[in-house]
Amino acid sequence: METSGTTVKSEEVDKNGEPLLYLSVPQIKIRSFGQLSRMLYIAKNMKLKEAQACIEANRNPVAKILGLDYNIISEKIGNSFVSNILDKITKDDDSESEIKMKIALQLKQLDLHLLNHSLKHISLEIRLNPGTVKNDIELLKQFSGKGKQTVLESIEYTSDYEFSNGCRAPPWRQIKGEICYVLVKPHDAETLCVTCSKEGVFLNGGKTDDEGQINYERKGEIYKDLVTLLKEKSAIFSENMSKQEIKFSEQPQKDQPNEAPKEEVAITHKASVTSRKSTQEKNRINLGRSQLTKRLEPSLNWRTSVSSKESRNTLRDTQVEKHGGKLEKSRSSVSPGRAQLIRKSVEKIEEIISDSSSESEEDEEQPDHRQEANADLPSEYWQIQKLVKYLKGGNQTATVIALCSMKDFNLAQETCQLAIRDVGGLEVLINLLETDEVKCKIGSLKILKEISHNPQIRRNIVDLGGLPVMVNILDSPHKSLKCLAAETIANVAKFRRARRVVRRHGGITKLVALLDCGKHSGEPAQSSLYETRDVEVARCGALALWSCSKSYANKEAIRKAGGIPLLARLLKTSHENMLIPVVGTLQECASEENYRAAIKAERIIENLVKNLNSENEQLQEHCAMAIYQCAEDEETRDLVRLHGGLKPLASLLNNTDNKERLAAVTGAIWKCSISKENVTKFREYKAIETLVGLLTDQPEEVLVNVVGALGECCQEHENRVIIRRCGGIQPLVNLLVGINQALLVNVTKAVGACAVEPESMMIIDRLDGVRLLWSLLKNPHPDVKASAAWALCPCIQNAKDAGEMVRSFVGGLELVVNLLKSDNKEVLASVCAVITNIAKDQENLAVITDHGVVPLLSKLANTNNDKLRRHLAETISRCCMWGRNRVAFGEHKAVAPLVRYLKSNDTNVHRATAQALYQLSEDADNCVTMHENGAVKLLLDMVGSPDEELQEAAAGCISNIRRLALAIEKARYS
Repeated sequence: METSGTTVKSEEVDKNGEPLLYLSVPQIKIRSFGQLSRMLYIAKNMKLKEAQACIEANRNPVAKILGLDYNIISEKIGNSFVSNILDKITKDDDSESEIKMKIALQLKQLDLHLLNHSLKHISLEIRLNPGTVKNDIELLKQFSGKGKQTVLESIEYTSDYEFSNGCRAPPWRQIKGEICYVLVKPHDAETLCVTCSKEGVFLNGGKTDDEGQINYERKGEIYKDLVTLLKEKSAIFSENMSKQEIKFSEQPQKDQPNEAPKEEVAITHKASVTSRKSTQEKNRINLGRSQLTKRLEPSLNWRTSVSSKESRNTLRDTQVEKHGGKLEKSRSSVSPGRAQLIRKSVEKIEEIISDSSSESEEDEEQPDHRQEANADLPSEYWQIQKLVKYLKGGNQTATVIALCSMKDFNLAQETCQLAIRDVGGLEVLINLLETDEVKCKIGSLKILKEISHNPQIRRNIVDLGGLPVMVNILDSPHKSLKCLAAETIANVAKFRRARRVVRRHGGITKLVALLDCGKHSGEPAQSSLYETRDVEVARCGALALWSCSKSYANKEAIRKAGGIPLLARLLKTSHENMLIPVVGTLQECASEENYRAAIKAERIIENLVKNLNSENEQLQEHCAMAIYQCAEDEETRDLVRLHGGLKPLASLLNNTDNKERLAAVTGAIWKCSISKENVTKFREYKAIETLVGLLTDQPEEVLVNVVGALGECCQEHENRVIIRRCGGIQPLVNLLVGINQALLVNVTKAVGACAVEPESMMIIDRLDGVRLLWSLLKNPHPDVKASAAWALCPCIQNAKDAGEMVRSFVGGLELVVNLLKSDNKEVLASVCAVITNIAKDQENLAVITDHGVVPLLSKLANTNNDKLRRHLAETISRCCMWGRNRVAFGEHKAVAPLVRYLKSNDTNVHRATAQALYQLSEDADNCVTMHENGAVKLLLDMVGSPDEELQEAAAGCISNIRRLALAIEKARYS
């Protein structure tokens, strides 16, 4: 440096002789990045302030660094300007322009990174707008009316006047963000007056009686949209919205064939395309033949119907009906925010259908979505297509620059994704993965990773043979390449066929190997976990395994490859971005019994419990979900308690904003509550009161778990009292009118358990709960029938006048007798228990006898199911107390099978059978049958049983048989 008074000059100068650094207080001028770096290094803790001052003093840094020719790069990057630069580099071999272009691209990339980082925060503030609200209301109007299948009776605005901005609210209310007010008449509720605002949708005070004005005051909570509110307020609306018959806004377009693609320029990169030649040719033919499919507007609940020929088996039909069909969007009519939601919905549908299908079956492919030849496409579409041409025919430098330019586009937009695909860019990008150039591979994978979020793109990648190439890259010594390949595999492996390809090409073993962070390190394995790059490799490997673990075959492959110990080791790290995919993979795999045993052996439960205390909500969710899966096992439930996991689970119940996490937490609590010791702890932590508070205004997946947990807690008297005192009986009874089968199974169990308490039974009866339970005996699902029947037993036992109550149900007695024709053992056992209870009333016993209960019970006598045997024997015993039923059972050959029940190992079966045989032995012919089938010897062994009821019944039966034998002997000699 040269110093002179208040000035400092660097000895280094540029080509014009100007010093690269010139300081004249208070200003400083720098002409090279080297000097700039040195200056920031000297600034130390003040470097951020110095950098800020530098940017503020240079409002156009690109022009200052690269010259005025590059002044427009921020506005025109990616269009003809970039093409001109690429042409200059390619034709003139201008090294200076190449360096400037690289610097310009890096500055642009930094600018976009900062912009995207800001947008992440801005995008969280999603609000409704007049157009969205209007579309929703118009769609609902189309499917409203008096018919049974309509979703509403009517929906109408309170005002016909629409302002120029699309709002119908008065100006002084628009200032508050309100858009319009609608009157909605559901089929099963009073007319609702609803306010639609930018913040959401809510009920207002309705119209005033005197002037008909709107009472604008909000009544209740705010919902995200109109459909969500109506689902909460109307069961019929929710049911009809989910039915397959409902289709929203199906607007057919005129079919026009796409233009055939122009002849593609040969790819000059060093890579073999022979192996994919036939596939590419097939793809070109399909492109030429493809036609525009009918487009579906997004439905209000993100669902559409699927025709029967689009499904290959009943299971897929059920899942598509439940979770929605295949969605395509019309670009001109769907906002980007809604389009993104639709794409997420489609991805979720893919996962659900894939998870529930056999590995040997092929998925239903989505229709190939191509852009219309004459569509009004945005400029980005054509700009990307120009860049793809440089990928095909340029040299290495041009290829890298083209990849960087392409990466700068918003690849999350479907237009950009399909632009790459439609011009043959996917084939080029996959081909680049087989070159020897690491930079080209990295650039290609970065783009593939982004665009593979699109369901169509990831299917195209599989069709073009991209997955085996990515699997091979997992062996690369370059960690960046391995990370990108694994992340891309994670995106592509969202459907069954892709997961199968990964496994068949050895991808599972290689992905498991990525989890071994210390494998290539001379340091101890544990310490190497904290090396940033190694952690990133392991994280990406876990991410890919998470996607792949949704199939049974892949779960087994992960286990056989030694994945569980490695996942267990990674679970001990403190890196949350690592823990989420690790726990997610364990959560998927824990559905298999083999994994649950291994999870216990590797002491994974302890670390799952530890991470429940994390501040990361997603990590908490997956840890709770993994515990939910594992807690089917009694030992695991004990481990959760011993490691202190019950308290954080109870604490997380208080945070209800994150519904996904709440569903996972309540699920874990439900399964842990199967153990009585855990229920005691939950009572200590006041979790039962909190669970009661969650019985209203929650999604069904949360309600299923909450009611399941309360059903387990209700097995104890203290908890039943708590639930009653907290007002839990009424919301439980209200849930008996739902349609969700899992929820109905759980709620009937909970109501039945509460009915054991006479005080609770009075409330259930007053709320018409017994009638609702009886109506569920008509439910088509056998689990619901059985659970409802079990719940009816304590209700009948504790009712004031059970006989009259049951007879008041029109057709109720005939219904319960007809259920004895079921082929489900659990239904039969529960129905027998109901009949045993209603038959205590002689009038009811007479009625069911007239309905043919004896022959139906006799047909069931040959069962070998101990649970059914016990309740069947009790029912037969009770039915013997009317008329000539004892004789009828003998005539219908029910006695001999009952004798065989005495050979069971279940004491409960012995007791019920002995009591039935005692009643049947009042008939002489039955005594003969018992004696002939060896009943006496078996009953003699039971006379010495410690069970007094069994003793008495066995002795009474033997006495009757002996009395008959003496009478016969006396008659013979008299």
